[in-house]
Amino acid sequence: MTIDLRSDTVTKPTKGMLDAMMQAKVGDDVFREDPTVNELEKRIANMFGKSDALFFPSGTMANQTALKLHTNPGDQVICDKYAHIYNYESGGASFNSGISCKLIDGNRGMFKAAQVLEAINPDAYYYSQTSLVEIENTTNKGGGACWDFNEIETIKTLCDENNLGFHLDGARIWNALVSKNETTQQYGNVFDTISVCLSKGLGCPIGSVLVGDSEIMKKAIRIRKIFGGNMRQAGYLAAAGLYALDNHIERLSEDHKKAKGIGETLTKLSIIKTVEPVETNIVIFQLNPDVNETAFVQKLADKNIYIISMGSNKLRMVTHLDYTDAMHDKLLSALLE
Repeated sequence: MTIDLRSDTVTKPTKGMLDAMMQAKVGDDVFREDPTVNELEKRIANMFGKSDALFFPSGTMANQTALKLHTNPGDQVICDKYAHIYNYESGGASFNSGISCKLIDGNRGMFKAAQVLEAINPDAYYYSQTSLVEIENTTNKGGGACWDFNEIETIKTLCDENNLGFHLDGARIWNALVSKNETTQQYGNVFDTISVCLSKGLGCPIGSVLVGDSEIMKKAIRIRKIFGGNMRQAGYLAAAGLYALDNHIERLSEDHKKAKGIGETLTKLSIIKTVEPVETNIVIFQLNPDVNETAFVQKLADKNIYIISMGSNKLRMVTHLDYTDAMHDKLLSALLE
């Protein structure tokens, strides 16, 4: 039995998902003639109350497109120091859009409206122009933490008052919605653009979708083309997304429950310094300074249990669709040995 907890991206399509993919009606999406892609885009746009949606091969490309839609070269985006767009998108903000990131020192990837206000550059020609605020929900480096929606609404008001765009990196928004009992419509009402991922918690083999209203989204397909993201018979992939929306959202609570169980077990171990609060499906913990991180990871690997290092004796486990009850029991036993 192999237990892979490096990420929720390691899942394989379920039989039901594969069946849906093989039965998909397809066409050439570059000509906008793939009926299944069109259906997925329409459905997700409607879920968030937006007029437009566009299917992307990756969340990074969807985020990078959003940055380009909101900014001009030389502009600045406000985001947290833990933000995926800053840490894990290969410097794409500067490479693709010619913009810089104004980093906020938040708490577990989340910040306050007052910090946003302080981060907005003055309206003077020798400053880069602040044009966008970006948040991530749930926060990856923050250990799957969920934003307080009231704070999001306060930041939105601030964005409106200062003529700033507001983008959500919703790579794991489905986890946040299930954990906080919130709705897609709530988020659609607040954000100008939202990227949602299908290949993490929902278990699809590929795909993210960017949503927004027509005015800001009118150039999205051109930018996707420039980035090399146009696909042909992509309906086979979109069918996986439609299946996941019908079958894999509510079950995310199972991943959250297992993650909390892992967190509780880790707190009992003398070799563990800290365990981040577990809200969703990500468990981040730090070993004591005298514990060899490499040896700890290898000890688990010798038992066919795989986790990921985040540096500085900090480690991560992510529960997902393919992480079964039997795997959960084996992991907990291995940790306690």
